Amino acid sequence: MASTTEKEIVSLRAEIERHNELYYQKAAPEISDLEFDMLLERLRTLEAEHPELITPDSPTQRVGGRADSLQPFNHTVPLMSLDNSYSLDDLKSFTERCERLAEGRKLEYVAELKIDGLSVSLHYDNGILTAGATRGDGRTGDEVTQNAKTIRTVPLRLKTDAPPHAEVRGEVFLSRTQFAKINAELEMQGEKTFANPRNCASGTLRMLDSQTVASRRLDMFPYDVIRGNQKMFATHWENFEWLERNGFNVNPNRALCTGFDDLVAFVNEMETHRDTLDYEIDGVVVKVNSTALQEEFGSTTKAPRWAIAYKYPARQATTRLLDITIQVGRTGALTPVANLEPTLLAGTTVARASLHNEDEIKRLGLKIGDYVLIEKSGEIIPQVLSNIPSRRDGTETDYEFPTTCPVCNSPAVRPEGEAVRRCTNPECPAKIKARILYYASRKAMDIEGLGEVLVETLVDKEMIRDVADLYDLTVDQIAALDRMAVKSGTNLIEQIAASKTRGLQRLLYGIDIRHVGERYAKILANAFRSIDRIAAATVQELDDIPEIGLAVAESVHEWFRNEHNIGLVSRLKAAGVQTETDAASTAALDERFVGKTFVLTGKLENYTRDEAAKLIEDRGGRVSSSVSKKTDYVVAGSDAGSKLTKAETLGVTVLDEAEFRSMVE
Repeated sequence: MASTTEKEIVSLRAEIERHNELYYQKAAPEISDLEFDMLLERLRTLEAEHPELITPDSPTQRVGGRADSLQPFNHTVPLMSLDNSYSLDDLKSFTERCERLAEGRKLEYVAELKIDGLSVSLHYDNGILTAGATRGDGRTGDEVTQNAKTIRTVPLRLKTDAPPHAEVRGEVFLSRTQFAKINAELEMQGEKTFANPRNCASGTLRMLDSQTVASRRLDMFPYDVIRGNQKMFATHWENFEWLERNGFNVNPNRALCTGFDDLVAFVNEMETHRDTLDYEIDGVVVKVNSTALQEEFGSTTKAPRWAIAYKYPARQATTRLLDITIQVGRTGALTPVANLEPTLLAGTTVARASLHNEDEIKRLGLKIGDYVLIEKSGEIIPQVLSNIPSRRDGTETDYEFPTTCPVCNSPAVRPEGEAVRRCTNPECPAKIKARILYYASRKAMDIEGLGEVLVETLVDKEMIRDVADLYDLTVDQIAALDRMAVKSGTNLIEQIAASKTRGLQRLLYGIDIRHVGERYAKILANAFRSIDRIAAATVQELDDIPEIGLAVAESVHEWFRNEHNIGLVSRLKAAGVQTETDAASTAALDERFVGKTFVLTGKLENYTRDEAAKLIEDRGGRVSSSVSKKTDYVVAGSDAGSKLTKAETLGVTVLDEAEFRSMVE
């Protein structure tokens, strides 16, 4: 007979998977992200206390550790590539060939979107996900099982109709929304950004650290099922129905077509909706629906005869590279930008494109005056794909990437192992302007009206040198500037004053500590509640905070040891900028809790696990799921398990419920 704990674990797993499906497949969430995280944390806690109850399909097993290398994976059934068609005439020729091969038998086609991602193969044994691999060359790929498990739309256990072995094939991708977030975070940290979602998804799935993979939130659309070495159903369309029944995120944009005219209608309709989708597509895949006919039609040495990929016209254009200019960001990163002869591309006139870094210029072999091929994908900044050496006429000139900052002429240094060259002058006007704009941005201190032109003017006139100077500005000073007046000056000063109360999290985000983005700023603010406590923390204390990690800890510690930064914080405090959490939260802080780590175990009579955790966190403490030498208190209710035993062994202070209640009340 199952124990109460085992029943709770089973119930939690079912509940978590239900909410996963509501969120990812049905877009109809019933609980908040915090409530979901608490369910997952409760499951982790129970499994840590009862490791014998952990199963491979538990939601807690989605994220593992770090691998040393990727291992090769041999595909039993090769993942063949598809022949491409680039015109409706090619597509018509394909349907005519299929009709000839069918010899009068009824033909149906399935049309589905060609997702711009990378193909993967998932293997389920007795319904449990046991292996995942990339396509590779079609016969041998990379084994990426743990990374595949991090994809929330990949079920760890099949729900129904599971054969002894099933292989699910699909396309892993990144949504445009998530891609933008990843690049924004990388840019904020002064790191190299990705050129497009496909490159980002491909690189992410092959990473060795599955925790980083999980944070990037890859997604997958499945398209095929194989049982053993054979197709699982009589028709391709039935694959989608089975995949939906088993909790996969099946792309809804597909059609069952009876002939060429139906296919053309679907192709044209999807092209009109192409830019409204939150993921990249580059065409439509057309397959014969009958798996018996697929088998009969067979394959060439490279591709099946029963399927074809219709590729949408590439949104590319050829234009001339007039010059390369360098932008200097707030971290001092020198970013090259291609200035182009204006050309029409995807409905807009393009005059600039990203070149990423100096290595990209060398890789492309660019000269000033070259004709180049550019591409625009969705809302992403146009990219230079290649140059066209055959169009050179001898007037082109070499480009030398600068070794000094183009703004202040200070040395620009490229650290060993990094792709980015940076200005070394902390007082570089370009860095100052960028930092002030960043501080005033919506996610930071949200100072409306403090735009690029005004910041340029204020810095150039030496009215401000850093963000603390903003709080010394007056209405008269602003009103005296060109194109400004008393009203606009008053509005701006009011906005600057309002920014003082934005809170510690936004301040930490705005003062531009390397590696500290929106999420890490929130974690630090919640953990320490005061900028002074963060400044006084050791690297070890910072590293002890869940999710922070050593790189972030060292970066934060170093930032608060810099004399300029110490002075900046002091001046911000003197100006009245809020450097602690809001008054209500601060009032609840208790020195007995601040910075202390608590572990909850067993059943509490007067509090749910979530309620007890909130009481601890509201008073400045943090809750961990495991007991270690760094644990300060273990709160033990009835039926406390192995955590209590470990706490006693390590000499960790154990509180019963009455003692805990006394502390919080």
